[in-house]
Amino acid sequence: MTTPAAGPTVVKPTLSLDGARTAVDAALAHARALGVHVAVAVLDEAGHLLAFVRMDGAPYSTIQVATDKAYTAASTRKSTADWFETLQEDAPLRAGAVVGTDRLIVFGGGQPIEWDGVVVGAIGVSGSHWTNDTEIGSAGIAALRG
Repeated sequence: MTTPAAGPTVVKPTLSLDGARTAVDAALAHARALGVHVAVAVLDEAGHLLAFVRMDGAPYSTIQVATDKAYTAASTRKSTADWFETLQEDAPLRAGAVVGTDRLIVFGGGQPIEWDGVVVGAIGVSGSHWTNDTEIGSAGIAALRG
């Protein structure tokens, strides 16, 4: 929820650095439990990097993919897995969105982070199958709930 303030500005909730670190640590623990090597990026609600880690053994390409998955989720307020489903049902959007939108990732692993129904950030995971990446990101988000 955006709260109006005096004058021409608004106050927006955003994920804290401590929250980002909590999500990264939980995601890493889950990746280790699955036996996979991934990169994890956590961004604020505007799509700016708050926390990032690439596990030993994760390919270098996971740096960009994890960050872009999180960017997609933060900037569109929609998970990357949901983007895949949307594009399956909309041929014109499928034809244009993927090639015409920088940093748009349309397979699982990027998820918005919501707090009280408001997107306050996003997490992106890359390095395993997209289903594992999504599960690892979900573990990071769950850790924020305590």
